[in-house]
Amino acid sequence: MSNPKIKLLPFAEISAHLEGFDVVSTQWGGDGRVYVLLINQIPERKQGMFVQTKLNQTYTYKVLIVTEQSIEEVVIWGQTFNYHYVQPLHGHLLLVGARCTYYGNDKYDLNAKVCDREGNTIREFLLGDGIQSVQVTENGTIWTSYFDEGVFGNNGWNNPIGSQGLLAWDMHGNKLYEDHTADIADCYALNVVNEQQVWFYYYTDFMLGCVSGGTQQPKVTLVDPNLSGSSGFCTDGYHFLFDAGYGKHGTFVLKKMEKPGTLTKGQKIEFVNEQNNPFKQARQDFRQNRLLLSEGNLLYQVTVEELASGLV
Repeated sequence: MSNPKIKLLPFAEISAHLEGFDVVSTQWGGDGRVYVLLINQIPERKQGMFVQTKLNQTYTYKVLIVTEQSIEEVVIWGQTFNYHYVQPLHGHLLLVGARCTYYGNDKYDLNAKVCDREGNTIREFLLGDGIQSVQVTENGTIWTSYFDEGVFGNNGWNNPIGSQGLLAWDMHGNKLYEDHTADIADCYALNVVNEQQVWFYYYTDFMLGCVSGGTQQPKVTLVDPNLSGSSGFCTDGYHFLFDAGYGKHGTFVLKKMEKPGTLTKGQKIEFVNEQNNPFKQARQDFRQNRLLLSEGNLLYQVTVEELASGLV
């Protein structure tokens, strides 16, 4: 069977908000809206390689809150930290930098900032270095996953915050949970469905994990998806749409959990845009049962149910 090519049509166009700004990231919020983080100039990397934490000049960030009907804009002026992610947090916005430095003597960067919708800072706290992904529940639980440098330590962190690979925090940055079931060297993918269901996928075992029961009584189960190097996935609990993995990024595999703990081999899928062209450098974000693709000024979405039923 040939791989089906599924045409996606854009649901939002953001070019009117991009003048003078570059896109940093596009993410789903737990509320079903899309949150686009923009900056007026992408900071240069140190020695052309390393991501800066504190910045040597002030930058302006802008957050777009996007639905199919509207785009809200929040401007955050005069910032001197390098932020990469944005999520809604109880009516406010949470900005998080992937990297932060430990300077010794309990001095370190605070890489999480909570702002109001006028761009004013409410509080700042530490979420650790080497953050791969940040997703916040509608109740305000912050989940963070970490790549290898955040697990094993860098930027001065001999005892890294993210050493377990997957953590949860309350809205003030107090730790609620860290994983001790999976042996995570690099958490490649995270999908926070709700307060009671959090999925993750990790290296080196390439296993799919699920934290159920919330942070108070967590139960972790592991499933082998038979995929190596997937960068993300979405699920309705039965269907699982994965990035296809090493050497195949940009193509996808739709699997089913027909038996508890076992996924099918799956159907490979390719997406094309409204002009029937493959997505070449689209940003991807997976949350709950939805995939978000953003390319240029356009945003696209699809659910696993739409794919499974052939309605796209």
